[in-house]
Amino acid sequence: MSKFSKFMKSNKIEKKNGFYAPTRSLCDENGKPLEWEFRHITSKENDGLRDDCTIEVPVTGKPNMFRPKVQSSKYMQKMVAASVVVPDLYDKELQDSYGVTTPEELLLAMVDDPGEYNDLLSFVQKFQGFNVSFNDKVDEAKN
Repeated sequence: MSKFSKFMKSNKIEKKNGFYAPTRSLCDENGKPLEWEFRHITSKENDGLRDDCTIEVPVTGKPNMFRPKVQSSKYMQKMVAASVVVPDLYDKELQDSYGVTTPEELLLAMVDDPGEYNDLLSFVQKFQGFNVSFNDKVDEAKN
């Protein structure tokens, strides 16, 4: 048995989907806010999203020099849209019902309250592991 056997893919714990009700304006027949289902994105997916949202801006006082800048609002919209499993933000019928053409536009149309949208962003960041400190990860690994 390899000294690295514990690191083999077969030993990797599968991440479970999460559920969260991002808006009080979409409810079931009993008036309870509808829960959406979220999945974990991979580091590779995240890199692609970040690259899609990165532009080059000129460096002041340095002709023909540029620096990368992440368009943070666009990045967050894309990350949340990529995380959502249910509802299907790519569904044409659902997009048409809101008069939008992209998953990100649909997300903003469905969760149109700024406070609820901010709470959704916080949930997704935490769900994706962005606000877990290194010490928290060490403690979790010890358990």
